[in-house]
Amino acid sequence: MGSGLALMPDAFTASRRVYEPIVALAARYRMPAIYPYRFMAEAGGLLSYGTDNRDLYRRAPAYVDRILRGAKPAELPVQLPTKFELVLNLKTARTLGIDVPLELRAFADDVIE
Repeated sequence: MGSGLALMPDAFTASRRVYEPIVALAARYRMPAIYPYRFMAEAGGLLSYGTDNRDLYRRAPAYVDRILRGAKPAELPVQLPTKFELVLNLKTARTLGIDVPLELRAFADDVIE
């Protein structure tokens, strides 16, 4: 049985570009890894599964509008993510010698060739 890495969502890792050496080390040691953000798969990670941040940004103005119109923030419901996305990096999969099933490719929101 092989090893793998699952990087958890973390503001520090995402904001400070700390993920770049993590992606590089995973590639160096040929370790399959799943990441929480799309940009990490775009940077060479095997795949990412996490919230669709663009959807969160699209929904935020309506929430802000309610506050500006007088709603008390403490009385508004917590906004949870409703859309998640799976991004698969086939180039990295080939480098790692992983054969990605067609079902997973079809399920992915984006496939990086």
